[in-house]
Amino acid sequence: MLFNSFPFFVVFLPLALLGYFLLSKQSLRLSIIFLMLASVGFYCYWDIRFFPLLAGSICVNFVVGGLITRRKMAGQEQQAKFWLVLGLVSNLSLLIFFKYFDFLIVNFAYLTGLPLKPWGITLPIGISFFTFTQIAYLVDCRQGKVRETKPENYGLFVTYFPHLIAGPILHHKEMMPQFDDPRSHVFARGRLVVGMLFFTIGLFKKVILADGMARFVGPVFDLHYADLSMTEAWVGALSYTFQLYFDFSAYSDMAYGLSYMFGIILPINFDSPYKSVSIIEFWRRWHITLSTFLRDYLYIPLGGNRKGSVQRYVNLLITMLLGGLWHGANWTFIIWGGLHGAYLVVNHALRGLLGERKHPALSVAGWALTMFAVVVGWVFFRASSVEVGISILKAMAGGTLPEQMAGSSLGLNRIMELTSALWWLVAGTAICVLLPNAYQWLGRGILHEREQQFNHGRGGVLLGALLVLIFLLLAVCETRGISEFLYFNF
Repeated sequence: MLFNSFPFFVVFLPLALLGYFLLSKQSLRLSIIFLMLASVGFYCYWDIRFFPLLAGSICVNFVVGGLITRRKMAGQEQQAKFWLVLGLVSNLSLLIFFKYFDFLIVNFAYLTGLPLKPWGITLPIGISFFTFTQIAYLVDCRQGKVRETKPENYGLFVTYFPHLIAGPILHHKEMMPQFDDPRSHVFARGRLVVGMLFFTIGLFKKVILADGMARFVGPVFDLHYADLSMTEAWVGALSYTFQLYFDFSAYSDMAYGLSYMFGIILPINFDSPYKSVSIIEFWRRWHITLSTFLRDYLYIPLGGNRKGSVQRYVNLLITMLLGGLWHGANWTFIIWGGLHGAYLVVNHALRGLLGERKHPALSVAGWALTMFAVVVGWVFFRASSVEVGISILKAMAGGTLPEQMAGSSLGLNRIMELTSALWWLVAGTAICVLLPNAYQWLGRGILHEREQQFNHGRGGVLLGALLVLIFLLLAVCETRGISEFLYFNF
């Protein structure tokens, strides 16, 4: 069930909101259990075969987290550490088996020459996100940050449908107080309108911008990668750069809006990353919950910057390589992570030598260099193989001129597509660089004031207008064929 589909918006969402707020009048605990069961149903709609895996993972982690917490409170540090290690091994074993086992077999067969074949293991949707969420929970238990004893709260924390499939990665301390806050269980029209605004912005990004850019990506990366002009290669790479951002930030905006309707605020996952003037800044703005997770639960435990600059750079490379591998079982993701690790090393080294200087000319140059580095990385992120990525990069560095293809109807068609794509790229650049993002536009720090404005008068008119716009966008999506969000693959 996709956010950008009629079944979700017309059936699931109204029933979930109705059941949640009606039951909240009787019992907060009943409403939490209802929302957890609705979220489980949302997950099972995709593929019920993986429900036992999800349920088993939740039960095991809740029990192990409780054991860690009790041992920690009793001062039994070694036993708490033992249960933490056991929990981490359990979670990572599941992730490695479902996501990386076939990849390991293929590479082992290549290195040894043995006639081994991949098993064709199906990747359970959302496994990377619910696994990382629970790893963070176990580590927080070990650090004494967790006091949760209600199984329904923990079950909702993991399965909560706005984030379950593609994030953001949640932290226990951010979510649990909201589940038990009585104010989250009281329906308010203003809150519904604010949530609808975020949802509509995300839906527009997905249906119009991301899916609009998508038609310029496939031909470059999947069809003509061995026969590209320089212009075609750059258009394909830039189109994917914008498609990925609009697609994933669309999901994040829609998830934020959906959760806001229930009175629960999710963390921000994107903050205009293509405005960044350095790679360091880019990773403070892009997929914020993942970069925060990697910093807190990998980079800092490795030693962070506490053991000298050389070890700091090694830690950065390890963190980003594993961050790349988290996205998928392919050498292209490892190369992408390695590139960003190298980018960060160079950025930190230069900052250490030259200091952090601010000047308009330096900012423009930094933005251009950052975008160039990001686009090069996205080529490998999108490519189906290392060879495809290298072919596209070679074309970007200097391929045949478009005029050399103009003698055939195929060449003319491709040139017409390039012209159309260039207009889309201009629009995408203007939106990403010049316009405020949804959180800036709506004023995240004053959303409560926005709610109060929409509780009366114009709130009803705006809600009606948003519903009309949402139905129009969903109709457009249906006529073109509903497309999944890109991060469902990760």
